[in-house]
Amino acid sequence: MSDSLPICPECSSEHTYEMGALLVCPMCAHEWAAEEAAADAAESGPRVITDAVGNVLADGDTVTVIKDLKVKGSSTVIKVGTKVRGIRLIDGVGDHDIDCKVDGIGPTQLKSSVVKKA
Repeated sequence: MSDSLPICPECSSEHTYEMGALLVCPMCAHEWAAEEAAADAAESGPRVITDAVGNVLADGDTVTVIKDLKVKGSSTVIKVGTKVRGIRLIDGVGDHDIDCKVDGIGPTQLKSSVVKKA
């Protein structure tokens, strides 16, 4: 790792420090992996998120779910063909990069690999 540590991605504080494999911001208590900081610095342009068939997604798009999805912690299922309107693209947990509200389920995060642009 270089001598200068990256700034905090949450609050832009310069006072970050290393704690094991993590970088920590004492101002907002945000923690992130050092690999993420290197990957973020290596990205040359904006992240392009595509659906299961390769269409580029944007905030506010309407998408259709292409396979049954079990809702974690519940017995409900998001069925094939469910339309989700007004998506937001995010850097979520794992591969989840779509934040949305599914009718009958509520606020949810989806993977772009299980949706198709409508």
